[in-house]
Amino acid sequence: MEEQGTRARRRTAPTKGDLRERAILDAAEQQLNATGGACMTVATIAQEAGITRGALYFYFGSKNDVLAALVERTVAKLRIEVDAVDAAAEVPGDAVRQGIEQTARMWREHGTVMRTAVELSPSVPAIDQAWRSAVVALADTMRGVAERAGLPSGTAAEVAAALVWMTERVFYQAVVAGSSLDDAAATLTQVWLAALGLAA
Repeated sequence: MEEQGTRARRRTAPTKGDLRERAILDAAEQQLNATGGACMTVATIAQEAGITRGALYFYFGSKNDVLAALVERTVAKLRIEVDAVDAAAEVPGDAVRQGIEQTARMWREHGTVMRTAVELSPSVPAIDQAWRSAVVALADTMRGVAERAGLPSGTAAEVAAALVWMTERVFYQAVVAGSSLDDAAATLTQVWLAALGLAA
């Protein structure tokens, strides 16, 4: 019995490969933060991760594959956090406020990754797929919030999708311009609440 429990624990623990992939993605994000994507190559990512180029190629086929996985990891975390906020919020207005706060926090903590996602989506299909799937999922979550606020189902879906894309653009522009994410979040909150009929 104890042996089976040990085996189960081993299966749920990260594998050596999982840890290596995480180290590569962490190294890529550190490099984005330090020098941006233009100077980044497979060789520089491998060096930052403390491995050889050959070892990196075992996990990822190119720099863009690394960036796509990094975007996917980042947006997966954002989706989980926004879904958790929605589940915990008692009223739609709280879901809006807290969802925007979480999104602002993600842009603050992972802004270089999210900026890279926006900028490379038009030219890198894997990044575009990861980014768009996150936007669609967030729009679906916020559609539920809009419906609870009283919007009809079809209208709620359209409004939520438009507001999520607007949110992406406003935070992106704030990061590019180096302006306040808190100010951007405050403006977005007002717009969301007004659009959903929740403004005081």
